[in-house]
Amino acid sequence: MTAQLIDGKALALKVRDSLKGEAADIHARYGRPPGIAVVRVGEDPASKVYVTSKEKTATELGFGSWHHHLDAGTSQAELLALVHQLNADPSVDGILVQLPLPKHLDSNAVLEAVSPAKDVDGFHAVNAGHLFQGRPGLVPCTPAGVMKMLEEIKFNPTGKSCVVIGRSNIVGRPMAMLLLNASATVTICHSKSDVAAEVRRADLVVAAVGVSRLVKGEWVRPGAVVIDVGMNRGADGKLSGDVDFDAAKEKASWITPVPGGVGPMTIAMLMHNTVAAAKAALSRG
Repeated sequence: MTAQLIDGKALALKVRDSLKGEAADIHARYGRPPGIAVVRVGEDPASKVYVTSKEKTATELGFGSWHHHLDAGTSQAELLALVHQLNADPSVDGILVQLPLPKHLDSNAVLEAVSPAKDVDGFHAVNAGHLFQGRPGLVPCTPAGVMKMLEEIKFNPTGKSCVVIGRSNIVGRPMAMLLLNASATVTICHSKSDVAAEVRRADLVVAAVGVSRLVKGEWVRPGAVVIDVGMNRGADGKLSGDVDFDAAKEKASWITPVPGGVGPMTIAMLMHNTVAAAKAALSRG
């Protein structure tokens, strides 16, 4: 058995094509497009690349897009003032504060200052609480993208044994909640877990821990679906995932590549959240 690849690039393009039409409809009906504002503080190289990609995608989809790039010495008060200004701006439907922030800034306080209705990253405690309770809300983009991929390959989590490796607030925990809300039997693995044993009995493995090739091919149950969220850059500059791809693909039924798997879906779902936030705001008048 050799696994079929889940093509994140192709699926992201499909999602984006749909969103482009929705954005045009919103613009025609309400006189303005969905709008997203990105806030970046300092000169983190990876953040610059991510923000540029997000801006390019938003523009291609016909969104209103604003990039607020602040000096690394920006104070907490100055950053919070900008967030409050964006909260009050009716043309801005989504606010994304690009992490990491410089160390002197309190990331949690800044993220909590974003209006939950404009929290298109899905990180606010209100949106996390809605997800925990199985209520509608803005969901973190990477886990939402994974669910879209599972839908695309017609994998129904109901009753399945699903293992999530990693317990971050950005991927692991919300991923587990989405699967639980889809009636899966969910196990969350962390540094104290017997990861190999848990993976061996899983119908679905979502690896999101940031350790290159942690998940060995021999652990993968024949026919399992493997979603690799990891993005690790080696000393040679090459990217690898959290899964030993070459070995795992010989056991899995479906697997995501790195790069070209989950990554493109994250930005696509950010744009999906922006459209959802715009629809909600405009329907409220």
